[in-house]
Amino acid sequence: MIQNQDIRRQMIIAFHEIPGIGWHAIQKAVQHQFWNKRSWSIEDLLAIGLQRGQAKAAAERYAERPWILTEDPSEAVAKANAVALTPYDSEYPKILREIAQPPWVLYARGRLELLQRPAIAVVGTRVPTAYGRQSAAAFAKELSHAGLTVVSGLARGVDSKAHEAALNGAGGTIAVLPTPIDKCYPPENLSLFHKIAEQGLLVSETPIGTPLHPGQFPQRNRIIAALTVGTIVVEGATRSGSLITAQHASEMSRELFAIPGPISSPKSEGPNELIKRGEAKLITGINDVIDELSWLPAALEAYKEAEKTSVTNPVEVESPLSAEESKLIAFLRDQPLSINELHELSAMPFGHLNALLLNLCIKRKIELQPGSIYVAL
Repeated sequence: MIQNQDIRRQMIIAFHEIPGIGWHAIQKAVQHQFWNKRSWSIEDLLAIGLQRGQAKAAAERYAERPWILTEDPSEAVAKANAVALTPYDSEYPKILREIAQPPWVLYARGRLELLQRPAIAVVGTRVPTAYGRQSAAAFAKELSHAGLTVVSGLARGVDSKAHEAALNGAGGTIAVLPTPIDKCYPPENLSLFHKIAEQGLLVSETPIGTPLHPGQFPQRNRIIAALTVGTIVVEGATRSGSLITAQHASEMSRELFAIPGPISSPKSEGPNELIKRGEAKLITGINDVIDELSWLPAALEAYKEAEKTSVTNPVEVESPLSAEESKLIAFLRDQPLSINELHELSAMPFGHLNALLLNLCIKRKIELQPGSIYVAL
């Protein structure tokens, strides 16, 4: 359960759960330190960009009592056996802080530690061919057994096959929902939904009680791409949801991979076109993924060692830092820095630098804070 009782996160959750208040309005509320206000007037809410109807509804909703939450998590979130994570929580995934507009609130149910592991998205059509089903399952199983967490959207078809195949591997699986954390969509995946809640992790950006609408699907796809270091497109038409996820991955500077398919198959138009345009790398096995992400083996080994130490000897003396790790910590003791600033100062290859920073976070020597800034602990 989340221990951080910072009133900033309570304010963010409260704002996030008011219908009609979007990302930029919450950003303005944070910038104006709204957590210092005991109530919100219509004028306050208009000043941060709400429409008058939204501002009136929000002000009336909190007129009867102070806005600060009395329970954390809220009753609805607790009833769903979930937690609400904000960028001010240590459990909030570090990789999400790297994108331009990270979710202000992420509801999560299950194994929170999966949010800190290197992850790969596996996405594709809801109506795959036998080739697509087999490819999704084979890749997901191998990725998970290699220690990579498989992320997908719990949709029919490729998503479901990927989750099922990855569930029992070392990396496990994360399902990103378009619905609130207490609802399953599509309904026929209810059994898989419960299995992932017990053995993997469910996450959603959607507040509990929000009815399903089409706009939640692109938002879900954005988070799938953001939670991962790379996205694999299995099958999909050129305008499918999997191609939207691929677009998000490219815009976020994540790696993009595609499994080639028969030129006669409409289901393979999307991945084949990505390969043809040079936007995605053609892969035929997970070694192609690992070879492209050269820092992954070291990062996965660090996770294995950290898990082994925590299980067998939680008080074991930690291993000494390498010269490069010590150099990075020295930079950060002078001042907090972004990865780009550390790249300039250290002259280390970007992928290698990313792996070193990940290892230092695991060792609890540094921390990634909101704004994608690293600080020494």
